[in-house]
Amino acid sequence: MNIKTELSTYTKRESFTTSLGVLAATLGSAVGLGNIWKFPFMTGQNGGAAFVLLYLVCVLFIGLPVMISEFIIGRRAKANCVSAFKKLEPNKPWYLTGVIGVLSAFLIMFFYTDVAGWVYSYIFKSASGVFNTIKPTETANVFSSFISGVWGPLFWQWVVLVVVSIIIIAGVTNGIERMTKTLLPILFVLLVICDIRALTLPGAVKGVVYLFKPDLSKITGAVVLSALGLAFFKLSVGMGCMTTYGSYIGDAENLPRNALRVALSDTLVSILAGLAIFPTVFAFGFKPEAGASLLFITIPAVFKAMPFGQIFMVLFFILSAIAATGAMISLLEVPVAYFTEQWKWSRTSATVVSAVIMGGVGVLATLSTSVLSKTLVFGKTFFDLFDYLSSNIFLTVGGIFICLFVGWKLGKQVILDEASNHGILNNQTVMSVFTFVVRYVAPVAIFIVLLSGLGIIKF
Repeated sequence: MNIKTELSTYTKRESFTTSLGVLAATLGSAVGLGNIWKFPFMTGQNGGAAFVLLYLVCVLFIGLPVMISEFIIGRRAKANCVSAFKKLEPNKPWYLTGVIGVLSAFLIMFFYTDVAGWVYSYIFKSASGVFNTIKPTETANVFSSFISGVWGPLFWQWVVLVVVSIIIIAGVTNGIERMTKTLLPILFVLLVICDIRALTLPGAVKGVVYLFKPDLSKITGAVVLSALGLAFFKLSVGMGCMTTYGSYIGDAENLPRNALRVALSDTLVSILAGLAIFPTVFAFGFKPEAGASLLFITIPAVFKAMPFGQIFMVLFFILSAIAATGAMISLLEVPVAYFTEQWKWSRTSATVVSAVIMGGVGVLATLSTSVLSKTLVFGKTFFDLFDYLSSNIFLTVGGIFICLFVGWKLGKQVILDEASNHGILNNQTVMSVFTFVVRYVAPVAIFIVLLSGLGIIKF
């Protein structure tokens, strides 16, 4: 079957217009609170530089192959993550992989918008001087008081959804591409400013050593599993985002090179975030293994203690909000692309319906730290349940089937054809290695992550 001929009969879709737009949009999807929040606290909990080293290896052998696979599926089909499988393999249940992607996007947004709302609110808290009049040890009280409220967290969650919806309604070119091309340079500039300030603090060198000097004795089975999981989740793979964005990538773009740029740039953002956090944490005597509270409790405390700390605290939460927004844009686009193409809805209707569902069900996650804190499902709050289902089941299962589909169903010839731009690019050797990895290495590694997430294997 000549897939390209068959697919050419479909209506022309919007697409990214420049190579920079492709990089900005896909990188904007990968960069999120995981860079500013999860990467630093997981690095802190898993021994510093040794974990970073493992993470880089896992990115190359897991995250990158799955990203390239999603790009291949999306661009080959020029369709949303559900229709793409239907077009490439008609009348077969492979499309359920795309359905998993859509469901994953919803599940993640149910709780991610809650956390993003916290970040948005902290821009205004830090700018208004809330932290100027309290002791560093009291930042935990500010955070717990905020999340234990009802209308405050809900208001910021809805603000987040309105902002992201406006961008999505504007379209692929005028919304997603334009906004990510604007926001990402600002994010990099703000990160560098925060890095310069952090690295000029007395005692900052301890944080640099912690981040870059590996202690291999700290590598355990649990650390390896943590690095595997973060490398997979960090690049926005397995949730339909990269398949959807791949469908907007032009035929002249170099898919493997763009994926590599995204992976390296995303890692650079994580390292820069670490350089902003760890030297500051060590300089003021805080613990790097503070965990999830690092962003909302430890960071305000350390910035409060430094000269001009309020300014840099505001800048830090602005860049965190930018990172969160880029990730949410791609997550909301997954169901919007599906509804507009599969159900023929207008972009505005698809966006509004998706946002209302995310906001409506997301209320359960937001109130999990207040009035619904004692309401448990399978022993978990709604926030933890949505996180668990998406991170431990949906994303990993989706990632495994993406690898199996590209590696075994599409096959080597289709991979080489799409990745080489129909023979124009001379990357056959590299893609042969990719085919081996996506067939044998990546699915096995992701399956281990799945078993670990389900608690079946432990170290």
